Amino acid sequence: MISVCIATYNGETYICEQLDSILSQISGDDEIIISDDSSTDRTVEIIESYDDSRIKLYRGQKYQSPIFNFENALRLAVGDYIFLSDQDDIWAVNKVTKMIQALQTADMVVCDCTFIDNEKKIIVPSYFAIVNSSPGLVRNLRKNTYFGCCMAFRKNILKKALPFPKDIPMHDIWLGFVSDLFYKSVFLDERLTFYRKHDTNASIASDIKSNISIMNKIKFRYNTIKHIFSLLLR
Repeated sequence: MISVCIATYNGETYICEQLDSILSQISGDDEIIISDDSSTDRTVEIIESYDDSRIKLYRGQKYQSPIFNFENALRLAVGDYIFLSDQDDIWAVNKVTKMIQALQTADMVVCDCTFIDNEKKIIVPSYFAIVNSSPGLVRNLRKNTYFGCCMAFRKNILKKALPFPKDIPMHDIWLGFVSDLFYKSVFLDERLTFYRKHDTNASIASDIKSNISIMNKIKFRYNTIKHIFSLLLR
């Protein structure tokens, strides 16, 4: 069984395209878990209009954070395989098949993606080509290449990853570190996600040229190493 976890907030503009691209390639036994962080637009109304039993909407959350909104969705997921999904992207038609196939020999799979703009014009053909994506704890401490909208993993990873520490920079970065520490990550050199780049993206992984200050980068690495040691001592 597959669980697709989506954290929504004011995503009315693109949520239909994303849901359509997911629903067309999952079975009747699979689920889409949507945790909505108290959207003030028509996001919830649009999702409810689908009237699809595979969509399980948890509305009225008050996290004010994509990290902990995603954590809520992950806690509710019951599938053996978990996919992370943004509210505004588009999945390639063979994404689920390709990712599940790769998960037969790995615990986490990260696919490549193409950046598109609001009009679906290509901005960056390959994210992997820009950031030289690959697994490895030290490599990703230096420069993170785990990207949530491109990730799928076996549910057993959540035994170590949850609960999320309160001061992690992003949920996908933490999940990637957990996989590097205890499991097997594979980076799949296929562009299976169309990542929509716009002014309201919540992800920091998409910022190829980072604007994060040196002090914040040091703080991020210190906190991450601290939490890694805590995991090892569990």
